[in-house]
Amino acid sequence: MPNILYTAFDIVPSPKGASTHILHNLRGLVNSGYSVHLITPNDGLLPPEDTIEGARVTRIPQDLTQNFLARAVHFGKSVLAHLALHPDYEVVHFRNIWDGFHIAQNKKKFGYKTLFEVNGLPSIELKYHYPGLDSNLLAKIKEQELATLHLSDAIICPSRVTRDYIASLGLNPESSLRTRRKLVTVIPNGVSPSDFSATPLPIRDGREPVLLYIGTLADWQGLDIVIKALPKIIEQRVVRLHIVGRGRSRQRKMLAKQIRKLGLEAHVIVQPAVPHHEIPALIADADICVAPLGLNDRNVTQGACPIKVLEYMAAGRPLLASNMPIVRELVREDVDALLFSPNDPDDLARQALVLLNDMELSKRLADSASQRALTKFTWHESQKKLGKVYERLVNRKSNYGVKILSTSCGIGFGIPVFASTKTQSDSPFTSVFPSLLRTNSYMRNERTLRRFSTHVRISISSPSNAGRKYSMLCLRMTHVEAGPCASMPPMEA
Repeated sequence: MPNILYTAFDIVPSPKGASTHILHNLRGLVNSGYSVHLITPNDGLLPPEDTIEGARVTRIPQDLTQNFLARAVHFGKSVLAHLALHPDYEVVHFRNIWDGFHIAQNKKKFGYKTLFEVNGLPSIELKYHYPGLDSNLLAKIKEQELATLHLSDAIICPSRVTRDYIASLGLNPESSLRTRRKLVTVIPNGVSPSDFSATPLPIRDGREPVLLYIGTLADWQGLDIVIKALPKIIEQRVVRLHIVGRGRSRQRKMLAKQIRKLGLEAHVIVQPAVPHHEIPALIADADICVAPLGLNDRNVTQGACPIKVLEYMAAGRPLLASNMPIVRELVREDVDALLFSPNDPDDLARQALVLLNDMELSKRLADSASQRALTKFTWHESQKKLGKVYERLVNRKSNYGVKILSTSCGIGFGIPVFASTKTQSDSPFTSVFPSLLRTNSYMRNERTLRRFSTHVRISISSPSNAGRKYSMLCLRMTHVEAGPCASMPPMEA
C-alpha cells in the first residue's frame, strides 16, 4: 500500500470549499488503496491527531497572534521537519507553495514524487485579502511559485483557465503552448449526489422570493455588483438577498457599509458561514442562486472552479452567474443558467427579473443544471481522474524493465522482463536465478532488489512506455548497487 503525504494550509474540516475538496480527495485516495497522511494547521479547537475518511490527520499548532505569512512559513517548516523524520512516502501531494516549495526542493533527497494541486496562487489572491501588501513581496512569492511548478512531477488544477495560465508561465519553455498544457491535468470540482439533489422550486405567490449567495466575502466574488443591482430589482419585485459566508473584518465592514448606503438593511441578510451539511437546506429555501464573480485577474487570468456553482446546479435552483470562461466551463448559457455581463449591475438586475417573472423558465434551467451537475461533475468523477494521476506517479517510481547482460563467469544472455510484470511466476527471470527471487513484488519495488546484495549488481532505469518498451538493467554476480541509470536509452521490445 503506497504511502502518501497530503498537505494543506487549510483548516479541515471547515465550512470552506477547500475543506470540502480535500475531504473528497482523501476519500478517493483511501478507497483506491493508498495509505494517506494529511497534515494541516490547527485552529486550536480540533484535536492534534485525528482520523478522517480513513486517513491519518496531523494538525500543526499555530500562533494565531502572528500574521498570515508568518503562520504559513511556520507550517512549511513543520512539514519539512516531518519529512526528515518520515522519509518513507512515495508521493507528496501539496496545495500551496508555503510547504510545497520545500517539498519540491527535497524530493530527490527523500525519494518521493511530487504532486502540486493548484487551486489558487498567492501572488494573485493575497492582494485581495491584504490590499496593502508590498509589491516586491508579491514578486518574490511569484518567483517561488514558478520554481515550485518547475520542480513538480505532476500538476493538477480545477479549470482549463487555470491550466492555460500555468502553461503560460513557462513550463518547458522550449515546447509549444499546446504541449505545455498537456503537463497539467484538469480535474474539476464536484458535488455529492447523496448530499445535493433537486427539490421542487418554492411557490413564489404570497412570499418574498429569496436570492441566495453562499461563499466567501472576498473582493473577487463580486458581491458589490449584487448589492448595486438589488435596488433595480426591488423597483419591480420585492425580494430578499441572503448572503452566507465567511469574511475578514475589513470585508464585512465594507459590505455592511454598502448595504446601509443604499438603504437595503431590510432586504439583505448577512449570515456567517455554516457547516457544509447545512448548505442543502439553505439552497432549498432559495428561489434563485447567484454567482456574481467579478471581472478581475483572479477569475479571468488565474481561474477557478466554484464549488458553489456546482452545488446550486445539483440542488435544482435557477442559476444567475457572471458570464466568464470559468463559469462557461460548467454551464451552458440559456440551457443551464442565465448569465449576465461581468461587473454590470443593470444586466444582473435584468436577468434576475427574467427569472422572477418566468417560473417555467426557472424550472427548465434548474432541471437541466441539476442533471448536468449530477452526471458530469460529481466528486466520484474527480476522484477517478485523480486516481489516474496517482497511478502514473506511482508506476513511474516503481515499475522497471529488465535485461540481463552478463554473469560473473562471462556468459552473456538477454531476457526481457516488461514493466507490467507483477509476479515471479509470469517472468522468465525466475528461470535464471530462481534461488534469488523469493517475492512476488520484486519487479515493482526497488527496495526489494536490494535484498540480493550478495549476488548481483543492479542499475535501474524506469521504462519510457510500460508494456511496450523497457530499459536495461545490468546484473553481475558481485555486489548490489541499486540506483537510477538515466543514461541508458530505452530499447524497443
